[in-house]
Formats: sequence, structure tokens, C-alpha cells
Amino acid sequence: MKVEPTDQPFGAIVTGVDLSAPLDADIIAAIRASWLEHGVLAFPGQVMDDAALERFTLAMGGFGEDPFFDTVPGSDHVAAILREADEKTPLFAENWHSDWSFLREPPSGTCLVGIDIPPTGGDTLFADQRAAFAALPADKQDHYRSLTAIHSARAAYAPDGAYGEQDEGRSMAIRPGESARETCPHPLVQRHPETGEEALFSCGGYIVGIEGMADEEAFKLLVELLAWQTDERFIYRHRWEAGTLVMWDNRRVLHRATGGYEGHRRELHRTTIAAWKP
Repeated sequence: MKVEPTDQPFGAIVTGVDLSAPLDADIIAAIRASWLEHGVLAFPGQVMDDAALERFTLAMGGFGEDPFFDTVPGSDHVAAILREADEKTPLFAENWHSDWSFLREPPSGTCLVGIDIPPTGGDTLFADQRAAFAALPADKQDHYRSLTAIHSARAAYAPDGAYGEQDEGRSMAIRPGESARETCPHPLVQRHPETGEEALFSCGGYIVGIEGMADEEAFKLLVELLAWQTDERFIYRHRWEAGTLVMWDNRRVLHRATGGYEGHRRELHRTTIAAWKP
């Protein structure tokens, strides 16, 4: 197995390992160590069916919860991130976010495999929140450490949300529900449970307020913070190819989708890696 850092601020490319086959304990440990070091790993040139994707996810920590996705036929854990060529709905997941941050125990990571990739566009952007926090002045770090954000999926997955009952013509199997209105507090700065390093845990997609702060003040702070979090110094842009598996550390990075592939079909298969338990 060979791990090469990208020519971007973070992330790495992994070659020399076949993820379609069962992996021995040493390779699993090496992959997880590289994942914790680099935040995002890309494995090009893989030939993986859904069973192999599930097996790899189990090896990386088990299956996390996917509260608002239906799975593909024949699988209990694989969801299709799908957009048909003629689809007119707003782009899915174009806001910066950490997957399912509104859960009491958000997942530790996500795996995504390119199935049907358009000839142009559709890149995924990742933002390194460990580096973004480390680059802040000490007084800003202290201030953000003192704040607790309120997370909720209501704007996205409630029945009246962006992917709710009025979201017609979408090819993805999204299942909105009333549970999306629930809220969950998380510190704005979190210490990574495996590496011990601090990172910002703030995102535009799922935070609806800050404890003890007026909505207008909280919104202004979050907008200013997001501009810092997603500065080019902290960005890795992944350009997809069919057969590439990407896994990212949900506790360290934000991500978002991009468009630019109108008239082309795009499909990726996704699994969620469970919250890490010591």
C-alpha cells in the first residue's frame, strides 16, 4: 500500500490495495492511521460492488445511522447519491456540512464510491477544520471554545424542508420526517476522540443557533466563521472518476457538493461509518 499526500492543503491518494477483497488487520490499521493523519483518503481504480463497500465500512468501524436516506435494493446500508441527466431539482448537499451533525453521536466518517461520473463538474470540496482552528488567533480560539451550537436537520429534512414534501422530481431516495425538527447541542470546538486534536465543529447546513445568543448575533457569527472555515488555505477539491472510493473524517472536515454537469447522470454509492467507541 502506498499513501501519497495530494498537492492540495490536505488529503492523500492511496494505491496498491484492493478494496474489493477482505483486508487483513495490518492493512486495516494502516488505512485507519492514514485516514486520521490526512483527513480525506482517495482510493482510485477500485472495482467494488455494494457488498465490498459494506465489508470495507465494517472494517473501518461499522455502520452509522442514516436517518433520512433509503438504501439501494439489496442492501441495508448503502445509499445512492444520484442525480439523473434531466433532473431540475436544486443540487443536493451544496451547503457546507458535517454529515448528520444533528445526531447525539454523529458518525465518524463517510465512504463514497464513484459509479456513474459525468465528464465534467460534480467535484466534492472538503475543508480541513483542524487547520482552520489552528490558524485562528488565540483569543478567537478561546472564544469559540466557550460556545455551544444548536444543530438540527429541520431546514433540510423536515416535511416543509428543502428535501421535504414540496421537493418533487428528485431521483435520490430521501425520506423526510418530523424527527428532523429535533435539536441537539454540540460544542463549537471539539477535541478529536482518536487524535486529541481540536477542530471546529460548525457548519452552514445544520446549525440553527448558539446557546445563550440572540439569533441575529448567532447568524452573524456563524456566517463570519464559515467564511474563515472555507478559506482556500483549508480546501481539498476532489475530482471524481468512476471506481474511486473516498473516505473522510467527519470529525475533522466539512464537505459540500458542486454542480456543473447539467445534462449528465451522476451516481455514487455511500455508507456511513459509525461513531468511534474506545
